[in-house]
Amino acid sequence: MTAPTTAPLSGLRVLDLATLFAGPMAATLLGDFGAEVVKIEHPTKPDPSRGHGPSKNGVGLWWKMLGRNKRTMTLDLSKPGGRATLLRLAAGTDVIIENFRPGTLEKWDLGWPELSAVNPRLVLARVTGFGQFGPYAHRPGFGTLAEAMSGFAAITGEPDAPPTLPPFGLADSIAGLTTAYAVMTALAARERTGEGQVVDLALIEPILAALGPQPLWFDQLGHVQPRTGNRSPNNAPRGVYRTADGTWVAVSTSAQSVAERVMRLVGRPELIDEPWFASGADRARHADVLDEAVGGWIAARTRTDVMAAFEKAEAAVAPVQDVRDVMADPQYQALDTITTIDDPELGPLRMQNVLFRLSATPGAIRWAGRPHGADTDEVLTELGLTPDEVTALREEGAL
Repeated sequence: MTAPTTAPLSGLRVLDLATLFAGPMAATLLGDFGAEVVKIEHPTKPDPSRGHGPSKNGVGLWWKMLGRNKRTMTLDLSKPGGRATLLRLAAGTDVIIENFRPGTLEKWDLGWPELSAVNPRLVLARVTGFGQFGPYAHRPGFGTLAEAMSGFAAITGEPDAPPTLPPFGLADSIAGLTTAYAVMTALAARERTGEGQVVDLALIEPILAALGPQPLWFDQLGHVQPRTGNRSPNNAPRGVYRTADGTWVAVSTSAQSVAERVMRLVGRPELIDEPWFASGADRARHADVLDEAVGGWIAARTRTDVMAAFEKAEAAVAPVQDVRDVMADPQYQALDTITTIDDPELGPLRMQNVLFRLSATPGAIRWAGRPHGADTDEVLTELGLTPDEVTALREEGAL
């Protein structure tokens, strides 16, 4: 189970000690491009993502995606044998990703001093809710809390409705992407210095970065962004509009030329001559007028007709799709965005492909998430442990 030598991260060794999304997702992204990832789980308490969401034949489907391109082994780090085994693994590893509460690794004598002593080139990525220090550092942290605390929920939803949390792991996903980037940055630094380092990543920070210049606006102008539903304070018309056949489309007019094309298309070219039409912010202040024009035109036509007319007019539109539409979408099909993987447990599986295409050294999904501890003996044998040593670890409860 090795990556092709042409994979860009082939030869990079990663230990995934993390659970529930952000850390494991970062390890998945590295594995997608050839890193040799070993997922380490507790012998009796596997990654809870195995039980999240729907399952088939008792097998968690979310895990099939999150655990792809990873070998799986069990190890109880709180046991002396588990600690010693992790240190042996760390000695030949490039990256460890963990998301225990601050101080947990230290409690097991597996903190940075111990890990870097056996491998000075190691990169240790620590993903937590609030970071390794500060007044909240020891609180339990989840993506939901980051989505609330960052300001995301406060600006999401209709103006007269409560703040809205996303129905999926938004903060975790952004943090997972950021962790993979942080790891690659630390590895690039290692090429120059020869030394590893610690990555301290808090879930509350990447989502705040994704929210844009809100802190800057507040600092300089005292401006607090309100909830505006599907409308934008920066341009109009912008939002979702219902078609005659009961479906929905999304329209964006971030570019002035596109806004003008839309108004010509919907038969209201006179609005283009209004003084307020010349800037996105001014158009946003007249969103009622623009939404009435665009919404009325769209409501009289089927989605197929709307899409065709917008495309002909070179105006920006997209269907509001659910997963059924996504699976059948011709653009996603052309890109192989949803690809098929053969799985020994469940047969053919369709899931999202690797995140981007490299022309010379592409990534690939080599296998879907494997059963709990499936590769324990193989990994330990490669590490040089004898059968008697493996047996002793099992008798101790470390495996």
